[in-house]
Amino acid sequence: MEEPNGIAVPDDPARAAAQVSRRVLPNYADALDAVRRNAHLQPDPAHRPGAPEVTESVTLIWYADGVVGAPYTSVPAAARTVLYACYFQYSPHEAAFVLPSSYDTEARALLLHSAVRQLTTQGIVVNFRHAAPAAASRPPCPAAAVLGAPPPAWRSSTTRR
Repeated sequence: MEEPNGIAVPDDPARAAAQVSRRVLPNYADALDAVRRNAHLQPDPAHRPGAPEVTESVTLIWYADGVVGAPYTSVPAAARTVLYACYFQYSPHEAAFVLPSSYDTEARALLLHSAVRQLTTQGIVVNFRHAAPAAASRPPCPAAAVLGAPPPAWRSSTTRR
């Protein structure tokens, strides 16, 4: 049933009120009943389930040379299998799991995506960080400039005689 967009009413307030109550209000009452009926028959959709409880976490560090790694001691035992399955390698001289930069960008993205999905499914949180840049040695602050007379704005290379 369609609701009217509006009606024309006479100048007489009593007759206008009678037309509104006779022609408009029944349609709005029917529409309100339909909304209530639909709300009863079709309740709100189920909300997304909450995230699983966090038991452990892994911090993956993205280094400037393209290598992604995680220090071995910070990787939970349950996460090590997943990292190995996603082609991370244990590097003993770095004491870290690393995903070498020899993989192209797309392959690394797919491997990282796979690792993150598997780890989060197990309730392991994955954090990403960029490696902190090496502290650049700053030159010492210059000594305060000695204030003197400003240089002339214009100096002629030849003088007139």
